[in-house]
Amino acid sequence: MTNLSLLSTLSFKQQIALSFSRSASSYDQVAQFQRQVADQLLSHLPAASMNQLLDLGTGTGYALTTLCQTYPSAKVLAVDIAEGMLTYAAQQNTEQGSITYLCADAEALPLAEHSVDLIYSSLSIQWCRDYPRLFKELHRILRPGGQVLLATLGPRSLYQLRDAWSVVDDEQHVNQFSALENLLFSASDFQLACQKTQMINLGYTDLDQLLKSLKALGASVVEGRALNGLGGRQRLRLLREAYERFRQADGLLPLSYEVYFIHLSKE
Repeated sequence: MTNLSLLSTLSFKQQIALSFSRSASSYDQVAQFQRQVADQLLSHLPAASMNQLLDLGTGTGYALTTLCQTYPSAKVLAVDIAEGMLTYAAQQNTEQGSITYLCADAEALPLAEHSVDLIYSSLSIQWCRDYPRLFKELHRILRPGGQVLLATLGPRSLYQLRDAWSVVDDEQHVNQFSALENLLFSASDFQLACQKTQMINLGYTDLDQLLKSLKALGASVVEGRALNGLGGRQRLRLLREAYERFRQADGLLPLSYEVYFIHLSKE
């Protein structure tokens, strides 16, 4: 069975898990945006002491060092849906403190009620499909007084790529991410402590570099789209031409991300 044939038999979440697992070793080489967002979210870690932390969607484990250093006496649970990411993270964080690695779906966490003091999640929950279920799970496992720090993507993310593809065909080539009001409505059991929206722009020399970067991150799986590749030279030529209208004065092709930073607390 070919890779595309195998992927076509999987659900969207299974495709995401497999794609990120395969990209674990290349992810950090192109993840400057992800590190920037993680650092910004980590700068808002609460000063209170913690016993149990959850790094939800830990990926390659970039945040684990800071979490362990900030809360040296706490136990840290690193959760990800991609087993390959967890394996890589464990290999890279052998010198850290008490970390347990768990492969699990954020919408069905195998954790006890009221067992976690702090949930940290950077650029992970945008891959969830049922936000009410997700936030009910987070509320369930969080202790009273516990806090949630989230960074996730909004619907304006990757708008240049979406617009360029619309010139080529009517297929969906870019994932649609949830609007802030939908996320906050789903999280209505929590108290909203703080929220900020930020547009972050990356620059690439050409379209090939941009597309290869997305593929190296494991983020090229699109929900609802047939897994048939990009579709030949003619389509790529049209895509390049359409994307050129976004080229900036500095000579780079931009790719923008709308990022929501959300701080929730549980009464």
